[in-house]
Amino acid sequence: MGVALSVVLALLALFAASVIAVFVGFRLRAPWALDIMRWMTKLVFNPYQMKRAGSPGAFAGVIEHRGRVSGTAYRTPVGIRPTDDGFVIALPYDTRPDWVKNVLAAGRATLTYEGERYEVDRPEVLPVEWALPYFSEKDRRGMGAITRCLRLRSAP
Repeated sequence: MGVALSVVLALLALFAASVIAVFVGFRLRAPWALDIMRWMTKLVFNPYQMKRAGSPGAFAGVIEHRGRVSGTAYRTPVGIRPTDDGFVIALPYDTRPDWVKNVLAAGRATLTYEGERYEVDRPEVLPVEWALPYFSEKDRRGMGAITRCLRLRSAP
């Protein structure tokens, strides 16, 4: 029984060290850590968020985009904030996610925010400092490691 307990404790310690390494790597913007966090978000958190995303009062809105290679239609939950001429989305994984690459390649997307659909175009990656006035104080406290955002203007 002593060996089995030692193995279990060693595995738990390894798991805890791995989790800590990923969170520290994410904070330091290490590409490998961003990829791990992005994968976890896509696998675990996005399906949960999509249950309410885009509806009034929901934490996340929805961005609809097409795969730049496949042409497949996708819906991804994102943190959307309105601006004077459109919307802004903070990019916690920088421009690494496929949805960001798809929107930049297409030059347009459709957003669902607070129950309303909006056609947007002219995507532009900007320093996050540009977007900070559009986020609440609570949101800004959690954005310490985020360096860029995606600006989208309302399409005519």
